[in-house]
Amino acid sequence: MAELFESYASDFAQLQKSIESRLAIDFSSVSNETRRSALRHADAEAEEAGELVSQMEIEVQAFPSSVRDRYTDELRALKTSLEKLQRDIRAKQQPASGLGASGLPLDEYHDNDPEMGQEDTQRQRLLKGSDILERGTQRLAESTRLALDTEDVGANILQDLRRQREQIEHSRDTQKLVTTGIIVVLVLLILLIIYSKLF
Repeated sequence: MAELFESYASDFAQLQKSIESRLAIDFSSVSNETRRSALRHADAEAEEAGELVSQMEIEVQAFPSSVRDRYTDELRALKTSLEKLQRDIRAKQQPASGLGASGLPLDEYHDNDPEMGQEDTQRQRLLKGSDILERGTQRLAESTRLALDTEDVGANILQDLRRQREQIEHSRDTQKLVTTGIIVVLVLLILLIIYSKLF
């Protein structure tokens, strides 16, 4: 469980770093398409980071009470970081002076802007869904790998226990045989002594 939580936390850290790098772009010096693309990807990554936080909440609930508090504090810190990233993204999405809601200069608006905006929104959703699906697949593969590793460890432990049991049983049988041999020898010695006394 802890391994899976740490894996989620590592993925969150990578997403956080990626989002921060996108938000660090000087949008005043790049094209509007570059600005929209960066914010679009940042928003998708923030949504995925939120899904990771939800998965970690589920994992924490299954932790034993002895370690749950430590991971709860870590999870709380990640939530705070996520909220800050979401605020920063919203702030960057606010249209600058002289720009329309889509981030294009007002003098570049045309009659077909609503249709273009709808296509752009659909493209954003497709990109976001594709990114989320890809990362979800990666997390599933990682979870499967951890489960297989755990299964292998359990199988190895069972094999070791089986070998130890066989060794113990063998030692016990050998001890019984030695004990029986000693008793037989003692009985023969006693009989020999009695015979020598009588005859």
